[in-house]
Amino acid sequence: MVTTASVSLMSLGSLWDEVSGTQPHPDLWVVVATLVAAAAVVVPRAPWRIARNAVTIAHEGGHGLVALLTGRTLTGIRLHSDTSGLTVSRGKPTGIGMILTAAAGYTAPPLLGLGGAALLGAGRITLLLWLATALLLAVLVMIRNVYGAVSVLVTGSTFVLVSWLAGPQVQAAFAYAVVWFLLLGGVRPAFELQAKRARGGAGDSDADQLSRLTHVPAGMWLFLFHAVSVCSLLGGGRWLLGL
Repeated sequence: MVTTASVSLMSLGSLWDEVSGTQPHPDLWVVVATLVAAAAVVVPRAPWRIARNAVTIAHEGGHGLVALLTGRTLTGIRLHSDTSGLTVSRGKPTGIGMILTAAAGYTAPPLLGLGGAALLGAGRITLLLWLATALLLAVLVMIRNVYGAVSVLVTGSTFVLVSWLAGPQVQAAFAYAVVWFLLLGGVRPAFELQAKRARGGAGDSDADQLSRLTHVPAGMWLFLFHAVSVCSLLGGGRWLLGL
């Protein structure tokens, strides 16, 4: 006799198999086309000013996640229309937890891109889309201003719509475009920060906060941000291109 509970379990099992299963890799031309599309968003100034909001979500989400993992109390996240953001956490103002939290912002987007490239390289397209949606939902819970909530809702809704309504080919193209965007978009902010500091601005940037926390020059922390983003782009790009 088949009960409602057993049907539910079978449905959950089928759903899990669909999410955790592998999907075929798209043709190479699709991978290259999504790379070109991502570059067309990241490199020119006009589209980047809008698309940078997505990188800010990943940046502030990285601060928030590491704050929680290191035992700090996450108070909230705010995203602003100028693509800046602020993550507030409570805890010891010095020490390894604060250092890791401060270092997580600029490194989060490229590392997320690298992780996404690993999933796509393994054919886990659906799993990547669902994990991205779950991470955006977690960020949304901690958002404390209207603009930030709208930004995360729009981004998350896009992932949900593609995951549920689009066909496999569209899902694959979307997933590859998102990961290319994170890899390429993870490189540019460190250069922007370097340029601002060269003009005497951004005196309270993540690099400067890390310098005060560790007594290591801010330039060394900028070098770390550059190293993580460029290495993630090179490594992730190899996975995406199947090299």
